[in-house]
Amino acid sequence: MDSNEKSVIFNLLKTASRYFEGYTKPQFQEEPDFSVSPVVEIPSSVIESTVPSSEISPSQTAASDTPKNQKMPITPPPSEASVNSGMNLDDIYQKIARCTRCPLARTRTNVVPGIGSTNPLVLVLGEAPGADEDKTGIPFVGPAGQLLDRMLIAIKLSRNTNTYIMNTVKCRPPENRNPAPEEMDACQGFMEAQIRLLKPRMILCVGKVAAQKLLNSEQTIGKLRNQFFKYQDIPVLVTYHPSAVLRNEGLKGPVWEDLKLFGSELKKICPEYASLFGE
Repeated sequence: MDSNEKSVIFNLLKTASRYFEGYTKPQFQEEPDFSVSPVVEIPSSVIESTVPSSEISPSQTAASDTPKNQKMPITPPPSEASVNSGMNLDDIYQKIARCTRCPLARTRTNVVPGIGSTNPLVLVLGEAPGADEDKTGIPFVGPAGQLLDRMLIAIKLSRNTNTYIMNTVKCRPPENRNPAPEEMDACQGFMEAQIRLLKPRMILCVGKVAAQKLLNSEQTIGKLRNQFFKYQDIPVLVTYHPSAVLRNEGLKGPVWEDLKLFGSELKKICPEYASLFGE
């Protein structure tokens, strides 16, 4: 196999990976120099980064699997955010709107990509849309969303100015059950692409499902709280989901402590945020 043939294969793999993941992975950012030696091979990490055919559901190859009476998904307006791959948030939203990677596509009313500032100080990551979100295409709009807004306002954050809110899964699981592992895996590329584009200074994970997925952990939320983790060098703090607080008011105190810790750290790393407090 000569260098030209290797280059063709590399670019085919790059195109396939970008299609399934929604953005260009680091392995594909720069093409290897296949002309250096006739024995140069395509790195295994490049080949493994494409989506295996075993993970492609039949619904991905048959448009007829989408219900005929399914409403047109609500897609947020375009943004100016972009990365070296040339993708922007609008590209990701359009991919989410067309996605049929898992069975949730057949039961959704609307996809729920995310909402908020496209140049956020903070990204809030939840688990999955509920009934209100499925109806509107907007995350955290029900009672839990109203509580989340109050939580954010308490530390001078808002989805209207400096915060972006989204879920690990972009379609509502039936009966508001927790998303299944394969459903979260199907949406993982979208989540990664959004974080890469948004470049938040910090991430607040609300709920066990989101925290375990983002941090690749099986620990309980009680063990994940009160400490900072890193995701792509971004500080991450975990707290209880607003819906859990609505069910158990005893969680209000722990959540407030988490928010104060989060705000204190954000002040240290972000002058724009500290200035909101006159510091």
